[in-house]
Amino acid sequence: MHILLTGGTGLIGRQLIPRLLQRGDHVSVVTRDVANARLKLGDRVNVWSDLKRHDLDGIDAVINLAGEPIADKRWSEQQKQRLCESRWQITEQLATLINASRSPPSVFISGSATGYYGDRGEQLLTEDDTSSDEFTHRLCARWEALALMAENEKTRVCLLRTGLVLAKEGGALHKMKRPFKLGIGGPMGSGKQYLPWIHLDDMLNAILWLLENKHLYGPFNLVAPGAVRNEQFAAMLGHVLHRPAFMRTPAAVIKLMMGESAVLVLSGQHLLPTRLVESGFSFRWAQLGQALEDVV
Repeated sequence: MHILLTGGTGLIGRQLIPRLLQRGDHVSVVTRDVANARLKLGDRVNVWSDLKRHDLDGIDAVINLAGEPIADKRWSEQQKQRLCESRWQITEQLATLINASRSPPSVFISGSATGYYGDRGEQLLTEDDTSSDEFTHRLCARWEALALMAENEKTRVCLLRTGLVLAKEGGALHKMKRPFKLGIGGPMGSGKQYLPWIHLDDMLNAILWLLENKHLYGPFNLVAPGAVRNEQFAAMLGHVLHRPAFMRTPAAVIKLMMGESAVLVLSGQHLLPTRLVESGFSFRWAQLGQALEDVV
């Protein structure tokens, strides 16, 4: 297959590309920093500087993982606009190109996040559940709607509602480990909020699963079935790191530090990967303890 990928130099894209190449796929990556992409990805990957000079005829699949990291900066109005535009613009471009293709890709796999649901407290959620009207929902809902514009009789669209990705290098876990290593780690706020997570290995396997199974389409919760609360996650991370995990950070302090983006750690969703499991997908890392042992 010839696969077009956005977000190829990000946490997930960098690890997905070797698996695609190992399968024998031809990979093209869209990036604003061509030199950096070629340095990181090697000469087996074709690099596009933009989409303007290309069409998608001859592309068998598109995987859209582009987007500015959501937790790196405080959410000023300008930053929220950047978060939206970094996702919405490339997704709309891809959908437009797919619709304009004489021979469009057979599948468009496009990113989203568990923030689609907003803060849902104790409610157990599947892909069929509705969401609350918050910034993260509005960001993800528009993101998904733009991707679904590409859906037609020749192109199926899969949406990746992704939780916290546990990886050995990079990602949110890298930042979360720092206070634990200093002996000041612990729950955030009440600690009762659910924290949806997934091991990077399962994330990659799920993308390949959706790529290969031609009858699958629509939204998929990319979260492990072993749901945990924030305080359980903190205790397990402390155990794996052999560090204490009793220094609770009050919600007021988190809001002072993070502003509006504090919702990323103070709110949560109790999610199940219902549609993925029903499709026959099997998680390798279903339990948090084993997943953290592997990545830490």
